[in-house]
Amino acid sequence: MTDASFHDGREAPLNLGAEDGDDLQVISTLTQDAVFPANEMTWQPSQRRFGLLLNRFRWEDKDAATRRGRAFERVQSVLVFDSVLSVASQGVDRGEKDMVMSLLSVDFEAGEDGAGQIILTLAGDGAIRLTVEAIDATLKDVTRPYQAPSGQAPNHPE
Repeated sequence: MTDASFHDGREAPLNLGAEDGDDLQVISTLTQDAVFPANEMTWQPSQRRFGLLLNRFRWEDKDAATRRGRAFERVQSVLVFDSVLSVASQGVDRGEKDMVMSLLSVDFEAGEDGAGQIILTLAGDGAIRLTVEAIDATLKDVTRPYQAPSGQAPNHPE
């Protein structure tokens, strides 16, 4: 048996978990350029859970869409982190509930005994830092894919 790879994604909705840095890197790749309004972030301290409802670009479908000449797609996905001890942010105006943010990456900075910090880097120099006991993340698609409003794939000049 081999681990799933990025190219294993098909038309089925994603439902992935992450328990280590390598797993989290897969989730980071799949959520790059996801957009979400500030009011779609939820911190539940009593449950030690932080969640986001994302409009995720379907990177796993990009090559197939290009080959078949069909539209690029996005899908709404829930990204949840459990075992969260605290949440801090920088460059995020929580009063702007309609402000749309763009997720650039999800990284892990290890501490002791599996604990550490998960850093959600946002476009425009924003960041959200989750202090966690361990990596315990889930990415799940919750709607059918829809045509990307821009009709374009996100572009990152080198």
